[in-house]
Amino acid sequence: MTAGAVSAIAALTLAACGSGGAGTDTGTDTGTEGAAGGEYTTNGCTPENPLIASNTSEACGGDQLDMFLAKLVHYNTDTAEPEMDIAESIETDDNQTFTVTLKQGYNFHDGTEVQAHNFVDAWNWAAAGPNGQAASYFFSPIEGYADVQCGGDGSDCEANPPETEEMSGLQVVDDYTFTIKTTEAVSNLPVRLGYSAFAPQPDAFFADESEGKEDFAAKPIGAGPYQVESTSSTETVFTKFADYGGDFPGSADKITFVIYQDIAAAYADTVAGNLDVLDQIPTDQLAGRQFESDLPDRSEQRESMTISYLTYSPADEQLKENKELRQALSMAVDRETINQQLWDGARPPLDSWAPSSLPDSPTGVCGEFCTYDAAAAKALYDQSGGYDGTLYLNTNADGAGNVATFEAVCNGWKNDLGLDCQVNQVVDFSTYNKGIDADEYTGVLRSAWLADYPSIENYLAPIYGKGADSNWSDYDNPAFDDKLAEAAAAPDLDQANALYLEAMQILAEDFPTAPMQSRLETIGWSENVSNVKLTPFGKPDRIGVTVNQ
Repeated sequence: MTAGAVSAIAALTLAACGSGGAGTDTGTDTGTEGAAGGEYTTNGCTPENPLIASNTSEACGGDQLDMFLAKLVHYNTDTAEPEMDIAESIETDDNQTFTVTLKQGYNFHDGTEVQAHNFVDAWNWAAAGPNGQAASYFFSPIEGYADVQCGGDGSDCEANPPETEEMSGLQVVDDYTFTIKTTEAVSNLPVRLGYSAFAPQPDAFFADESEGKEDFAAKPIGAGPYQVESTSSTETVFTKFADYGGDFPGSADKITFVIYQDIAAAYADTVAGNLDVLDQIPTDQLAGRQFESDLPDRSEQRESMTISYLTYSPADEQLKENKELRQALSMAVDRETINQQLWDGARPPLDSWAPSSLPDSPTGVCGEFCTYDAAAAKALYDQSGGYDGTLYLNTNADGAGNVATFEAVCNGWKNDLGLDCQVNQVVDFSTYNKGIDADEYTGVLRSAWLADYPSIENYLAPIYGKGADSNWSDYDNPAFDDKLAEAAAAPDLDQANALYLEAMQILAEDFPTAPMQSRLETIGWSENVSNVKLTPFGKPDRIGVTVNQ
């Protein structure tokens, strides 16, 4: 890389090395450490959409994509540091025009070689408005992105088709080289390129003429260490890809994601030895650290780059038009009591719109409105005019502690504000997400964000940028978007982060969401496996797990 790209990445990754250092391993496996081979099971949840890289923007699908995709960049499982994967180099002199050179010898699971056109074609398809991809927004910095969007309000692509099918900022130079040109300088673009939306697609993807590429998605093809063997509503099976050409191979021969609707059942199966890797611990087992007794020497806990927050539904006119009401509700949440009583200290209160574990992340931006004060909250609530009728707190019921947390929030609002509220439990994450997309819920939405890549920008643009797929609050402030653009074009990371802080302060003023909790993630495993560890992103490194023989 040239100095421009190196400076952007080095500043991020040097700091990222310290972001997860608070982890504590509760012990070492006492069984015989496994060699490569064997098979194991892990818990999963129902993806919102079929497994297409550019149409997956949530964790249930993302966990599975990570098994079979390879991208230009790989994030180190210990530090989150970006490392070259399919890319041999990413070079730039100005943080606006990037030359990407690919390593040779990477094959897709169908035996075809990964070449430059597989990236360019995949990105053009993902960005195109008529294809309706959830991750389309991630390609917006590339020159010509606006030209592949549908005209008008973008909702009727047949009446208002895009001007072209290809972004002018992407050019294939030869089989192993392509260039990226952005409309403005983007100092952290190389860091972003490890996100799954930027994965290449094989020629077979474009040959599939089914609606939404559903035939391809039934058994998707990537270039990662594992390939999809089968998918169903109850499990997804991955097997090791024998011709994987990269530097991050898997260990086990076979990994099965078992879909659970109840995390307590997954925990019980792990304790019984029927499930091997568990990616979260139920709240009742965190209390008093019961999990350490149930899984002796087989658990780990560390700080992650995951946050949770309350999104005020844009379908709720009372909340949408009343900032004081939104602020009062946030001030009436006793975050620390919830942290201690439900999570045994594993969900510290969050007072910013990014986690403190992220390098250079500001704290205290939320100020008084993220500090519990029952009397002040009641006074502000009354001043706002209050909430008429029942306020619903909506959450998927298949995540650990989701319902219990919202029940605690609701009880606090009843006691401190005299508010009538009720928790709406949605069966699973997929159904919950689809309901949000359809504006089915009024009230408050349980929201969480697991970093796609280690940058403050990732907690702002994908969640609050106009038109972003994860912008559940429908937040739209031109001043905020302009500040994001200014930060992205900054010549170095320090200047960029200072501008991102200014963007965050705009959020604090508008208050479309309320920060709730940062996270210490906790995982457990059975006696059947070894080398289980948490990544800085708060997920088990499933690819590195070995099976005890």
